Amino acid sequence: MASLDRPLAVVTGASSGIGADLARELAKDGYDLVLVARRTAPMQALADEIKASGASATVLACDLSKAGAAQTLIGEIEAQGLVAIDVLVNAAGLGGNGRFDQSDPVRLAEMLQVNVVALTELTRLLLPGMVSRGRGKILLVASTAAFQPGPQMAVYSASKAYVLSFGEAITYELRDTGVHVTTLCPGPTATGFARIAGIEDVPLFNGPAHVMTAAEVAHLGYQGLKANRSVVVAGRLNALMAMSGRVAPHSLSLAIGNYLMSHQPPSSGSTGHTPPS
Repeated sequence: MASLDRPLAVVTGASSGIGADLARELAKDGYDLVLVARRTAPMQALADEIKASGASATVLACDLSKAGAAQTLIGEIEAQGLVAIDVLVNAAGLGGNGRFDQSDPVRLAEMLQVNVVALTELTRLLLPGMVSRGRGKILLVASTAAFQPGPQMAVYSASKAYVLSFGEAITYELRDTGVHVTTLCPGPTATGFARIAGIEDVPLFNGPAHVMTAAEVAHLGYQGLKANRSVVVAGRLNALMAMSGRVAPHSLSLAIGNYLMSHQPPSSGSTGHTPPS
């Protein structure tokens, strides 16, 4: 159970990657945790690690790709007696690669449900309590893909553009409430995301660009959250790439984006790069 004298944070996508490392950042900074993801075993291992540092951690299995999952999750959190949530981290996300008309419609629906609907619903459900208490923080995990259209990942990029726009808008709305919203935009990151999305071998992950670790991204995101920054682009090169996508000719941005996310045939005599694990 959470301590009455320690603040409480809810982290979705907490089974691995950036979500798990954000949970670690929060635990080190004195927060008790509610860990949320589909897979229980890795969250339980993380909970044991967090508890060893003196924090408490509640593990709640939840599939946010299902309609109504956000409301069910909040009900489960309240049933645990965890009412005053100080921080919400929306880190759960799904991706996919390929031409839109050839994509699995079920996967696309799940992507929108997790990346857009569940994120919005969880924010809406927990925000009024924060506003009434005059304090609270929300971290939304978007992507550098939010800054320009993304051929080969059209729905994913559009969903992250929604997260960025949504985050910036409510940040402004809440400016006098004591509640702060930060939108974190990572670039290519060494997590299980690339493998699950089927993009380990595309140039963005398999080329010369620097692939950050989840711990690096989480640390930058959490420091931005503490500083009440509206948008955090993880890494200087990623920030440069994100801004260039907004100012470069649109046709060029689309062509570059299409290349970076397309599976490339191996060149003759080339061994290529080893993709991040």
